[in-house]
Amino acid sequence: MSPLPHLGEILALSTALIWAISVILFKKSGETVHPIALNLFKNVLAALLIVPTLWIAEGGLDFPFGREELTLLLISGALGIGIADTLFFMSLNRLGAALSSIVDCLYSPLVIMAAMIWLGERLSLWQLIGVGLIITAVFEATHTRHADHTTRRGRWWGVAWGVLAMAFMAVGIVMAKPVLEVSSLWWVMLIRLLGGIATLGVILLFNRARVAILQSLLIRSGWGYLLSGSFTGAYLALITWLAGMKYTQASQASALNQTSNIFVFILAAVFLKERMTTQRIIGIALAIVGVYLVTFA
Repeated sequence: MSPLPHLGEILALSTALIWAISVILFKKSGETVHPIALNLFKNVLAALLIVPTLWIAEGGLDFPFGREELTLLLISGALGIGIADTLFFMSLNRLGAALSSIVDCLYSPLVIMAAMIWLGERLSLWQLIGVGLIITAVFEATHTRHADHTTRRGRWWGVAWGVLAMAFMAVGIVMAKPVLEVSSLWWVMLIRLLGGIATLGVILLFNRARVAILQSLLIRSGWGYLLSGSFTGAYLALITWLAGMKYTQASQASALNQTSNIFVFILAAVFLKERMTTQRIIGIALAIVGVYLVTFA
């Protein structure tokens, strides 16, 4: 039972707002920090913060996984965090936060499609209509002459990276779902983060520009955005999300969490001065309707 009226709903809505603020901060971070370095820093900071949190929440650090579960979670983290988040930051740099918020709406249908393949789940007619609306929204919002400091080709590269990011995230979370259902979320998050960190380490090892990539973290003008974005996006949002799920129904929390796309869209206009065209407004509206059909139909 919630200690305060509507506490769960407030926390779920707070999660959406916190994540939206994080996206704006990540966009600003991307002006100075390379996507690989940004992702690595975010994950290392989150892992360092989760360890003491896990110890407090679980009453110790007793490792709960067998070899098979550990391997599954590490691969899930490699795909869903190491690769997916890097692609997300690349897309964010190309598209801007507003367009990125529309492309990110593909996450829900891609999760369901991945669940169809691996878990045997099925899409209803209304869910298929929702997928169609989201795809239409992406084309509607990105097929415009008015771009924010990017070419049409660059914009479509941004869309491609964004779609791939959502696909890798979806596969990663569906892979982890069987373990997640019977395990501590904190432990699952920690192992997935370690998988992501290890993957980024391998990518850097074989990247000839690794020194320049890591040196981008030393540009002091971006430290404020880097630290605050990583803390709020990778750690604080997770806590409010967990609390929201605890104190309200999962369906209500999920619905309120989805409003993050709207918050990103608005904050991009206010703080990043990104252009809000009629096409983009139509795009975000179609995408949000599509997400709700996919999630709740």
